[in-house]
Amino acid sequence: MSITGIVLAGGKGKRMGGADKGLVEFNGQPMVAHVLRRLAPQVDEVLVNANREIERYNQLGYRVIEDEISGFAGPLAGLHAGMQHAQHPYILTVPCDSPLLPPSLAKRLMNALIERDADIAVAKTGKQAHPVFSLCRRALLPSLGRFLERGERKMADWIAELDSIEVSFTDQALAFTNLNTPEELRGLEQAA
Repeated sequence: MSITGIVLAGGKGKRMGGADKGLVEFNGQPMVAHVLRRLAPQVDEVLVNANREIERYNQLGYRVIEDEISGFAGPLAGLHAGMQHAQHPYILTVPCDSPLLPPSLAKRLMNALIERDADIAVAKTGKQAHPVFSLCRRALLPSLGRFLERGERKMADWIAELDSIEVSFTDQALAFTNLNTPEELRGLEQAA
């Protein structure tokens, strides 16, 4: 069950004051460094989707890919680019701003995906789904391409069109904290 992991770091970081969120420091290191350290052992290949600061992301030692859809089109644009470059049949996406992601993420999502024979498995804590923490089949690339060609951009809307399964990670809810503002960053640093 070979997996390509894609770190989604292609956003504008508006709520972080325009900073490239993956490069914002969390406990002394860029957030993306924490994400990569936790993701890499779980997958067979790592790609970083970034649209700014490409040289800095290249220094992390993983292949960096940019969106092929212009205008910072969101996580689906990063997934679309990653699917086109991925070498493996399964794709795991994670955001660059969740430095505490679970070390069992890939395994738990894959088990659910295979058991259910679903198209995509999405992490969930409590009643909250986390669409950017998902594992899908690379074979969904044509479906995603058509969705984006219609001008659609919401990950949850694309997932709603698929055979999906939600996987509970309520036991690790803190791991899915997205750090979108400086206040959230400080709060998680104190809690971690």
